[in-house]
Amino acid sequence: MNPQHLKIGFIRRGFSRSGGAEAYLKRLAAGVCERGHTATLVTSPDWPAQEWPFGELIALSGKSPTQFADAVDQARLAERCDVIMSLERVRHCDVFRAGDGVHRAWLERRARVGGPMEHLSMALNSKHQRIFRLEEALFAHGGAERVISNSQMVKREIEAIYGYPAARIEVVPNGVPVAEFRYTPAERKRSRAKFELAADEVAVLFVGSGWERKGLAYAVRALEQIDDAKLKLLVAGRGNAGQFHSRRVQFLGEMDDLSALYRAGDLFVLPTLYDPFSNACLEALASGLPVVTTTANGFSEIMAEGVHGSIVEAGDVDAVANAIRYWSNPERRSEARPVLLELAAQYDISRNVTRTLEILLQEAIRASA
Repeated sequence: MNPQHLKIGFIRRGFSRSGGAEAYLKRLAAGVCERGHTATLVTSPDWPAQEWPFGELIALSGKSPTQFADAVDQARLAERCDVIMSLERVRHCDVFRAGDGVHRAWLERRARVGGPMEHLSMALNSKHQRIFRLEEALFAHGGAERVISNSQMVKREIEAIYGYPAARIEVVPNGVPVAEFRYTPAERKRSRAKFELAADEVAVLFVGSGWERKGLAYAVRALEQIDDAKLKLLVAGRGNAGQFHSRRVQFLGEMDDLSALYRAGDLFVLPTLYDPFSNACLEALASGLPVVTTTANGFSEIMAEGVHGSIVEAGDVDAVANAIRYWSNPERRSEARPVLLELAAQYDISRNVTRTLEILLQEAIRASA
């Protein structure tokens, strides 16, 4: 094992062009390769080869989480890599990054919104039971030697639900390439023209997949409450647009260039029911947009209420509507912009890469001892 040239194996099942985990993993891999290490991706066959230009891509079979975990067990990855970091629930790894949060915690939050019947339905769902067993293997049975959480919220959940030792959980917030989201007034003007936004329209952005969990219904209902035709909700990501009926909403689908959308936007809304630390919120922040989100989003830990945006309780449509009204004021957004950019600069991807590499090196040394 050469500390200056680690062979790092990353594990992530599935692929979505608009997925925050995929975006983060590619940024992390680019960073570790720039520092002289190699990055192998262990994934499922649906990850396009052109989306991993950083090293070897190993596609394993297994359509379900359990089947994929079985395939990882059989792949003998420790013989090919100095250290294994999984972003997917598997049974064994050196470092597990809990970027998807804790499944039990998410279902508990979902049940509080859906009521007793929803809770019973989830408890009997075999898919959830299989994911619980994988989480137990990692946290309760010692399958993960070390855990990286991207928020204090998730760290507390891992400790409380599974009894995993706090000393072995490192909180490393997400990071984005901040410079990529800066823009000039001319670039903003071109982006607004691309999305056919009039000069006086207020573009409220929502970015993400898994629209039920991320609270798109609350964003749509909040906008419908506001009697202001200048407000327009632009939604990017993967989901069933047919479930949402509003003339105030424009669905853009999955986008390759989200930075153009952020340049066109005025504020960002993510009234999520559960999000460990939203990558999209951080991208919006880096673009100078106030963020409206919930206490169920680990990202809210870095925000100051009324300074970087608004923090509301999950499921509170009235509070989301009030926050959108507040931040629809152009002078208020203009005054907030320098503070938003200052905060975003503290979460550049380079800091995340540095700390993650420190943890991976420590585990590589431990494994080789």
